Amino acid sequence: MSDILDELQWRGLVAQTTDENSLREALADGPITFYCGFDPTAPSLHMGNLVQLIVMRHLQRAGHKPLCLVGGSTGLVGDPKPTAERQLNPRETVAEWVERIKVQVHPFLDFDGDNPAVMVNNLDWTAPMSAIDFLRDNGKHFRVNAMIKKDAVSARLNSQDGISYTEFSYQILQGMDFLHLYRDHGCTLQTGGIDQWGNLTAGVDLIHRAEHASVHLLTTPLVTKADGTKFGKTEGGTVWLDPEMTSPYAFYQFWINADDASVISYLKVFTDRTREEIDELEKAVAERPFAREAQKALAADVTTLVHGAEATAAVRAASEALFGKGDLTALDARTLADATAELPGGTVAVGDSVVDALVATGLVDGRKAARRVIGEGGASVNNVKVTDEDAVLGEGDFLHGQVALLRRGRKSLAAARLSS
Repeated sequence: MSDILDELQWRGLVAQTTDENSLREALADGPITFYCGFDPTAPSLHMGNLVQLIVMRHLQRAGHKPLCLVGGSTGLVGDPKPTAERQLNPRETVAEWVERIKVQVHPFLDFDGDNPAVMVNNLDWTAPMSAIDFLRDNGKHFRVNAMIKKDAVSARLNSQDGISYTEFSYQILQGMDFLHLYRDHGCTLQTGGIDQWGNLTAGVDLIHRAEHASVHLLTTPLVTKADGTKFGKTEGGTVWLDPEMTSPYAFYQFWINADDASVISYLKVFTDRTREEIDELEKAVAERPFAREAQKALAADVTTLVHGAEATAAVRAASEALFGKGDLTALDARTLADATAELPGGTVAVGDSVVDALVATGLVDGRKAARRVIGEGGASVNNVKVTDEDAVLGEGDFLHGQVALLRRGRKSLAAARLSS
């Protein structure tokens, strides 16, 4: 247990603590009970949430007891953003998202072992509370002059729109969570992202005032790309953990496309690989960057963690097949659809010529160029070279009755989708 803080620091998972020496002693003397909260602000968790789940896994494996809090009440209020007021979601929507997130976090933690994780919902202890009880028992411990200094609150107070009392009170609700878990579960540590520091300290202050006790915080850094932009965002938006919102194939490709400058830090944060393994992969990046060994290890490990080994095997096979190193016909319909979803393409029909299909999918500028590509041996359908300039697409060329993969040269791909 005494080594866990060192391990988290080496992996780049510690940004700030309330008192490092005190926390180190508590972890060494443990086990301790800790918690992390996840608000249902969307139907799925995302990559930022995955960082917190991984911290929880490390702490649980070190013998400490996790409480996984899903914010049924805080999700109804909304954590204040620095820019604008959040739109309040209907109660039914928030309740549905709570249940989805409960299911989603289950595979990451052990709920049955010697120190099983416990799932809690803060709506259970806030819903029965009256407004008078809220103000008398909790509100009296908060000082407005301290509350308005929180970064998000301060930014909003200085904006044209200001901040509603609803969002202003969010930090009180989060502080109440820590106090409740301290009293009922003996919880003495809260973890979260560094951008939540202002809200997290609310609980520490409340416990100090209400119980005259000291507890701990541990925050993770914001994981960013090499260019400093926010991690987990792509041109298409957020990278979600739900396979219906970000397919396993797209998820795998996100990691496989990590740049050399970031991949080693990602391996430390998002995988369980040892120092020795990561050192070897770092050496490979320096000596054989073209092989992308570190990226392949990263993509396989994180996709397996989130989506399972079977899904990972399917998307790896699809990735190889798309680039001519595997059997396209062996891919299942869902994986094929996911793998070709982001490719440029066009609609064609059975009996259309390959020449027309190359034009329709944008791989060439016109029929003359298409014939030249075929004549030079640079065109293929489903990884099979086309040599006949008069070749047509047959029904069997459309895999699962959906799509034929066209290639020009080695790297230019497109999806010829069967018209309905």
